[in-house]
Amino acid sequence: MPTVSILIADDHAVVRRGLCALLETQPKWKVVAEASNGQEAVEKATALTPNIAILDIGMPKLNGLDAAALIFKASPKTRILMLTMHSAESLIQRTLAAGACGYVLKSDAERDLITAVEALLHKKTFFTSAASNLVLEHLRGKKKNGEREPAGERLSLRERQVVQLLAEGKSNKEIGGILYISKRTVDHHRAKIMEKLRVQSLGELVRYAVRNNIVEP
Repeated sequence: MPTVSILIADDHAVVRRGLCALLETQPKWKVVAEASNGQEAVEKATALTPNIAILDIGMPKLNGLDAAALIFKASPKTRILMLTMHSAESLIQRTLAAGACGYVLKSDAERDLITAVEALLHKKTFFTSAASNLVLEHLRGKKKNGEREPAGERLSLRERQVVQLLAEGKSNKEIGGILYISKRTVDHHRAKIMEKLRVQSLGELVRYAVRNNIVEP
């Protein structure tokens, strides 16, 4: 049996250590890389093409959902499992759209994580029990009457990256440096974001982003 390579991305070192210890109890499973933010996770997944990528949703620089979409594009053979504290329907829908194959609540990780990874290795999906009904409703296309498009879906990937960094307190100049774009381009993105979301101030933008799960607090 070949070794199963795993990438873990979470901004808390203690969580990464716990996940490593749990996963490496399994024969031939090896954590080949760790990342403390979404951007680092994308870079390491692209370089190493692990069998499994386990991503926290709420990470700095790039959230787990947007990181998942980039990993799915750069390394389509990598199976992606999202790890989060929340079971909101909008997050589950965005998980599926990003190309992830599984969704486990952190509160269920000790019980479900090994099973989830095994399912993904066998090209199956896995969703923690608290999310399973919501997943089925989504897959069957049972939308609520009058349901609006999720706020995060109105924004492009680049715009969500800018929102993420604004929510972390970065200036437009700092954001430009992180994303390798000019401050003028960041200014343009910021104006477009505020126009799309119909907000008037940075504080209102950040509150809107957190409330609508575009970023986590």
